[in-house]
Amino acid sequence: FQKKQIWPAILFMLLYRFPEAQLIKLITPFLIDPREVGGLGLTTGQVGLVYGTVGVIGLTLGGIIGGIVAARGGLKKWLWPMAWSISLTCATFVYLSYYQPESFFIINLCVFIEQFGYGFGFTAYMLYLIYFSEGEHKTAHYAICTAFMALGMMVPGMAAGWLQQLVGYQHFFDWVMICCVATIVVTAFLKIDPSFGKKERK
Repeated sequence: FQKKQIWPAILFMLLYRFPEAQLIKLITPFLIDPREVGGLGLTTGQVGLVYGTVGVIGLTLGGIIGGIVAARGGLKKWLWPMAWSISLTCATFVYLSYYQPESFFIINLCVFIEQFGYGFGFTAYMLYLIYFSEGEHKTAHYAICTAFMALGMMVPGMAAGWLQQLVGYQHFFDWVMICCVATIVVTAFLKIDPSFGKKERK
């Protein structure tokens, strides 16, 4: 707690994924719930393909590409594109909840885009944890940072189901988009060495 920028760092750890922490809890129920209650009415098998396969591919590709571009340009250069990526791609679920498309391809595409954006944006989060942990006791500091990371996912997720039941899927996903403001605000307070994350060229 004596490290420089400790409070902006803690806020970043807790709030960077504030929208995603809520969204991720409701993706599967939203895909399964009947259309009469605002869901997409998919079977469990279809959900397994959409979220368990297509979504995972999008998440993995986003993370890989995020790592590649960060190695080339550094964390500071890619911080804002990644923050916007993890935020704006949540809009795919706003679209799905309002239009409830019957096309299985469109549903897969939307989930792929959202998970790709999450994977790409999450790269900045993990790199910042490494960056902030640098120095003496970096292993212990990184462990503490991951605890804040878990807390940032757990607390918002606890209320997600209750909030969705209160307002419905459409307004819930609208709320998730509003929460993206938190991601952008906490990102704005970070100060990062421009050279951090760049792959050293021999």
